[in-house]
Amino acid sequence: MEDILDLYATSFSGTPRICFDERPCQLIGNVLAPIPAKPNSTKKEHQEYIRNGVCNVLLAYDIDTGQRYLMVTESKTKADYAQFMKWLLDTHYPNASKI
Repeated sequence: MEDILDLYATSFSGTPRICFDERPCQLIGNVLAPIPAKPNSTKKEHQEYIRNGVCNVLLAYDIDTGQRYLMVTESKTKADYAQFMKWLLDTHYPNASKI
């Protein structure tokens, strides 16, 4: 962990420093329409829901520029991860020799 914190603390040296994360998400919908909020109360939602499938959110963050790169996929597979990394490198960092 300290190695990563040391890497974050170093100044930009020309080599892109990218943080990556992924998050699986369940897509849900309402069975009944929510009752809108009234003054001094929140909207009311029924606890029953419809499952509309899942998706996976892939995110890369460039520490030095603050730029975020995002892709949403319908599944969570190694191929999706590899496709995201290839897209990231080919599109945004084509001249980087190391990341």
